[in-house]
Amino acid sequence: MIEPSDSATESELLLARWRPRAQVSLPATHVHRAIVPAIDVHNHLGRWLTDDWCAPDVARLVDLMDETNLAAIVNLDGRWGDELEANLDRYDRAHPGRLVTFCQLDWDLLAEPHGVEAIERQLRESAARGARGVKVWKNLGLSVRGSHGALVLPDAPEVVHILNVAGELGLPVLIHVADPRAFFDPLDERNERIDELSAMPQWSFADRARFPRFDDLIESFERLLSATPGTQYIGAHVGCVVEDLDRVERLLNGAPNLSIDIAGRLAELGRQPRRFRRLVEKYPDRVLFGTDAFPLDEQDLHTHFRFLETDDESFDYAAGEDIPPQGRWAISGADIPRRLLSGLYADNARRVLGL
Repeated sequence: MIEPSDSATESELLLARWRPRAQVSLPATHVHRAIVPAIDVHNHLGRWLTDDWCAPDVARLVDLMDETNLAAIVNLDGRWGDELEANLDRYDRAHPGRLVTFCQLDWDLLAEPHGVEAIERQLRESAARGARGVKVWKNLGLSVRGSHGALVLPDAPEVVHILNVAGELGLPVLIHVADPRAFFDPLDERNERIDELSAMPQWSFADRARFPRFDDLIESFERLLSATPGTQYIGAHVGCVVEDLDRVERLLNGAPNLSIDIAGRLAELGRQPRRFRRLVEKYPDRVLFGTDAFPLDEQDLHTHFRFLETDDESFDYAAGEDIPPQGRWAISGADIPRRLLSGLYADNARRVLGL
């Protein structure tokens, strides 16, 4: 292969060097505030995913919320024990009603004797401390192993027991069971997320000897929903099946205790905005606003508002990025009807969260 030069005059060009500039001229609508007060049900403010607090300046975060019409943010990083207390002190107790923290559970205890009882105690203690919900992450199904060394899937009996307890305690469960479909496919020329997975190869679950298949995880999730009817769930990332909104509809049809958030999937929803709009119209009380954008900034919120509130076509979902992080495409606005935006932005979240 001829090694491409900077002039882009060679007969071949490596994908890694491709930086196309769109030539289409289109109007752009700038939406700086949500049209109604919004609740971000899916964000990270704690220290779980980073070395330090995801919101290093809480006062500035609250100012940003006021500027953009965010009524509240759900912080999914509470963890348990002392870390939960630190999150509650920093956010919930300092800014009541504006910042709401969910706990997590130490599923690795399932590998130990009496692990189920230990996790149930942890859950009850977290509820008593003030956690407003439970975050269940994808490690349950992809890496957590039980006492016999086998992977623990979301519908395992011990998980069903614990999440039934969450329902008894009145705690909603925000659950992330699978990453995008492409993360389970081979890393080859057919994979549309090859840029992202090449940069983060640990996000690939294509190894069939180590990981379940995407469909296995979603089917396990369906069985969990059926086995825990008294627990309210928020299916993270459009129920983790954003590539197939028909299947999302089947999930919602089969589980009255399920709602979904749109967090972290703007790139996918923006490729099918009219289909997404039909989903919202069919389930106006089951779709929740969320961003999964951390640390949160104005541009992230403006892009979300633009997608939901306008019919703008072919715009960047990650402004300022030479290579869009989730795929080399643009998105278009869903133009959600005004009558449905109050539910999507906040009313549905208030009901599920008990606010």
